[in-house]
Amino acid sequence: MKTGIIQQRNCGEVELNRARLLEKISSLAKDGAELIVMQELHDSLYFCQEENVEYFDLATPIPGGVTEIYSQAARDNNVVLVTSLFERRAKGLYHNTAVVFEKDGSIAGKYRKMHIPDDPAYYEKFYFTPGDLGFEPINTSVGRLGVLVCWDQWYPEAARLMALRGADILIYPTAIGFESSDNESEKMRQLNAWMTVQLGHAVANGIPVVTVNRVGHEPDPSGQTNGIEFWGSSFVAGQQGEILHCASSTDEEEKIIDISLDRTERVRRWWPFLRDRRIDHYQGLDKRFLD
Repeated sequence: MKTGIIQQRNCGEVELNRARLLEKISSLAKDGAELIVMQELHDSLYFCQEENVEYFDLATPIPGGVTEIYSQAARDNNVVLVTSLFERRAKGLYHNTAVVFEKDGSIAGKYRKMHIPDDPAYYEKFYFTPGDLGFEPINTSVGRLGVLVCWDQWYPEAARLMALRGADILIYPTAIGFESSDNESEKMRQLNAWMTVQLGHAVANGIPVVTVNRVGHEPDPSGQTNGIEFWGSSFVAGQQGEILHCASSTDEEEKIIDISLDRTERVRRWWPFLRDRRIDHYQGLDKRFLD
């Protein structure tokens, strides 16, 4: 499966960000992409660096005018398209939602981000209600897509449930970066941890992982911090955690990576982790903590 990724440096103009994305979708499709994945909240700057009710104006109903733009992009380019949108579900009710479009432009499915962070410069709980659609793969013409979003990527339970429900691939639209006060050693520990945990999901479940992050510096509008330096480094890994491609940590990038979904069967025969799971002894995983 020829998978296109778009790692983009965003500005404060939504229409410009979107226009650039549409150009890149078209270019990747002309080069043979069958599936295209974009970064988290790709239409705007990462507004969660501060709590500001005005940013709710960025949200869009699903379906709606914005989804029609990406529906047409999928249809015109004959690709399966994974988008990441700020969903306005009802007055005062919002989600961080990945929407997947089929090649004919129809909505194949959506996933509402389940794990919502609330850390300095990542005040997502102010904006997003936790997802309520569960960990369900989305059926498409290129396979069953286990779409998760950013903070979900740290949780092995989410990856495992997607795999157990038949996902062919794990996909993570992402927005993560460095805080300027961190020293270089700490920055590298964070980046390595981020990549390592996701490679572990690939290995433990025997399926590929596609992670697409934003890149570049985005200032903190509140002035409380020096902003976030998004670390890019979008990557694609195979079923044994092998890196098939890793993007720049500083520059925009569009790339097509060929992923073999057929290898899953062979890898799981060699490493039958699903066979050997002791499901009779995992009681407690549904508890917050075991005192």
